[in-house]
Amino acid sequence: MRNDDDFMRVALALARQAELSGEVPVGAIVVKDGAIIGRGSNAPIIRQDPSAHAELLAMREAAQYMGNYRLVGCELFVTLEPCVMCVGAIFHARIARVVFGASDFKTGACGSVLNLFAEQRLNHHAEITAGVLAEECGQVLSNFFAARRAQKQASGSVK
Repeated sequence: MRNDDDFMRVALALARQAELSGEVPVGAIVVKDGAIIGRGSNAPIIRQDPSAHAELLAMREAAQYMGNYRLVGCELFVTLEPCVMCVGAIFHARIARVVFGASDFKTGACGSVLNLFAEQRLNHHAEITAGVLAEECGQVLSNFFAARRAQKQASGSVK
């Protein structure tokens, strides 16, 4: 039986794949009854699609697997706290539980900036588990952005 750390490690591997493609390193998986049924890596640059976040790609794959856009009883594991767009999709998919690694203090919608899951006027509420392998998830992102800043400085595009 896998646990939250094991599933988050799979999401971290997907985040590293995104990084190799030049994308912000975020990875996500959807789990149903202990089995991975959807995987996603950030791909908005490659796909030229602002909605190609890891969470949405994982949920699309899971919906195809389930034959239904409702992902009732599923869990979403993602390396970075979901944004407002992704939380909206999570609501519509009826994901039962969201597990994330690093908090996002700029766009996080699960408690860091907003907590849409705590909004009682909304009709769906998932269980939230924050901070699973948070240090490792955060380090992947920190390293990516540090390398990007260094690259810009080396090319002279940052003062």
